[in-house]
Amino acid sequence: MPARHRMAAVTAAATGVIAGLGLAMAPAASAANVPYLSHFHTLTTLHSTIPTNGDVNPYGIFIIQQSTGDLHAGNVLISNFNNNLNEQGRGTTIVQVNPNGIRSRFALINASTLPGPCPGGVGLTTALEVLPGGWVVVGSVPSTNGQASTSQAGCLIVLNSEGQVKETITNGINGPWDSVAVTQGDTANLFVSNVLKGTAAANGMVVNNGYVQRLTLHLSANTPPQVVSSTTIANGYPQRTDSSAFVLGITGLGIGTGGTLHVAETLTSQIFAVPNALTRSGIPSPSEGTLVTQGGQLNMPLGLALAPNGDILTVNGGNGKIVETTSAGNQVFHLNLDSTPPVPLGAGALFGLAVRPALGGVYYVDDATNTLRLLH
Repeated sequence: MPARHRMAAVTAAATGVIAGLGLAMAPAASAANVPYLSHFHTLTTLHSTIPTNGDVNPYGIFIIQQSTGDLHAGNVLISNFNNNLNEQGRGTTIVQVNPNGIRSRFALINASTLPGPCPGGVGLTTALEVLPGGWVVVGSVPSTNGQASTSQAGCLIVLNSEGQVKETITNGINGPWDSVAVTQGDTANLFVSNVLKGTAAANGMVVNNGYVQRLTLHLSANTPPQVVSSTTIANGYPQRTDSSAFVLGITGLGIGTGGTLHVAETLTSQIFAVPNALTRSGIPSPSEGTLVTQGGQLNMPLGLALAPNGDILTVNGGNGKIVETTSAGNQVFHLNLDSTPPVPLGAGALFGLAVRPALGGVYYVDDATNTLRLLH
C-alpha cells in the first residue's frame, strides 16, 4: 500500500509504552499457552527506512542470521516498493538497519543492468529472504507509472552478500508478493505468493488466480542458487488491482516445523493452512488449503510470521493492528501498532514483520512514516 507521508529523517530511537492494549485472551489460558505478544508493551522507532535516493514505502523485512560480506548478523534488511515520487512498483533499494538504529544502503538495483529476464523491470516487494551463503532473494513487481495496470510478471532478483545482483529467477513467477524459505544442507525450498496472474487484465475485477509457488534451489557458497524444480502447491486465491493498494491478494507466508504453510489472504481477511508444503504436488484447482480463521480482528492481513509458540502473527492493512492466532484458529491477542491518520487509524501502514529470537519482540515496518519499528 502506498506511503501517505514521508519522513525526512529519524536519527534517534523514539520509544513509547503502548496504552490500551487490545487484549483478546482465550478462556482459561495457562502459562503454557499465554499469547506470545502479551510479553511486549513498548514500541520503539529505530530509524527512517528512506535511503539517499528517496525510495519510500518499506515492504519486505528480514533479520540477518549470519554475518557474511556486507550482511551483519542481527541487522534487519528492508526492501522499498515506491520510488522518491511515491510511485508504486518502482522502488529499487534494500537498506540495512542495525539494532541501535544505524541505517545503511545495502543495494541499489538498476533494471537496465539485470543479468537475466525480469519482465517489467524493478519494484521491490515484501518477498525478501537471505539464504545460506549470504544470497539475498527479493521479489520484483514492477510498474511503469505506479499503477498495477502497467505491471508485468516481474521476477525474483538474487544478490550476493555485497549487494551485487547475480541472477534473476522467473520459473513459475508472476507477481512475487511475499516469500518464506526453509533450508536443509545445500537445499532450500523457497515459497512465493504470486498475485498478478490475469489480475491487471481484469481491470479491478476479482479473479481467483492467486497461487503459491515452491522453488527448490541448490545452494553453493560460490555460485548463485540454482533452480532444481518449480511447483505450484496452492492456488485459487482471489485477487484484484486497486488504485491505492496496487494489488490485493495473498501476501504473507509462514511455515511451521511440521511443514504446514500458512497463507494470509488480504482481500478476504482469511488465513489458510496448506499441509505438506515441502512435498505437495499434483494439486487440484482450486486448492487454497484449510481455512484457519477469518474476520474478527483480521482486517486485510498482509505480513505474516510464526511466533516461537507456533501461533500465527499477522499485521493488518485495514486497521493497523497485529493479531495473534493459534493453529486451531483462535484469535487470542491483538493490539494497535500504528495510530497514523486517516481513519481508520493506521490503515494501510503495516506490511512486513519478523520475530526477534529469545523473546526479543517483533520488528515491523510502518510505511505511513517510512520507519522500522520494534514491539518489545
